[in-house]
Amino acid sequence: MALLLGCDFSSSPGSRKHIVLAWGHSDGGRLVVDSLERLQSLGAFTEALQSRPAWTGGFDLPFGLPRELIAHLGWPTRWEDCIAHYAAMSRPQIRDLFAAFCDSRPVGGKFAHRATDGPAGSSPSMKWINPPVAYMLHAGVPAILEAGAHFPGLQTPNKEARRIALEAYPGMLAREVLGAQSYKSDDKAKHTPERLIARKDLINALELGQTRWGVRLKLSHAQRDALAQDASGDALDAVLCLVQAAWAQAAQAQGHALYGLPEAMDSLEGWILGA
Repeated sequence: MALLLGCDFSSSPGSRKHIVLAWGHSDGGRLVVDSLERLQSLGAFTEALQSRPAWTGGFDLPFGLPRELIAHLGWPTRWEDCIAHYAAMSRPQIRDLFAAFCDSRPVGGKFAHRATDGPAGSSPSMKWINPPVAYMLHAGVPAILEAGAHFPGLQTPNKEARRIALEAYPGMLAREVLGAQSYKSDDKAKHTPERLIARKDLINALELGQTRWGVRLKLSHAQRDALAQDASGDALDAVLCLVQAAWAQAAQAQGHALYGLPEAMDSLEGWILGA
């Protein structure tokens, strides 16, 4: 059984905001959710990844920074060297450096973007607030590397790799079903009936396979209720990443060496599955 993983990541996990892992596998054309795991530290995150010998995972965090930004800063342009350079910095250093870059640019073009941001509709990976994806990259990618994962398209091909890390984006999949309708919030004041209905609609679409991903989700009644009742959307986002990982695994089984990632992707910036 090939193990699949979907990860809703937090750069500052704790008792209030967890990292959520959705573990699952494909069975007879359906995606089965085996378990949901909530973690309160980055150490526990790496340990959880190392606890399974093999998996294909979709992670909701950026794997690279914009090439334009890296060139401007004079950082290494080989992905692993760039990540090592970035990981050695503190968050205040990152904030100050990226803020200075933005301050030097005109209104409307403050941030540099990756090529994948347009088709995915994702935030620029250098953004340090709302959402702090720059810190997610800074915390998450080194932890996944420490777990011994291979990053297709960013590292030298490794046919022996048993843990495969792929960049996912649940918002892209959710928008396909819900459009601009919101389905989650960390603000309890925004835990509305409308968002609950949106989560249920999204779950129903996933179970029926009503997305372009061609993946049908299989849930127990208890799992369906748990996903719907989690108003933060963290558990549902982890499952959305799991769906993207299942799509990637199927693409690889059909002969796509990069798990469905485009062969012409930028090997410094990275690419979001299905964008």
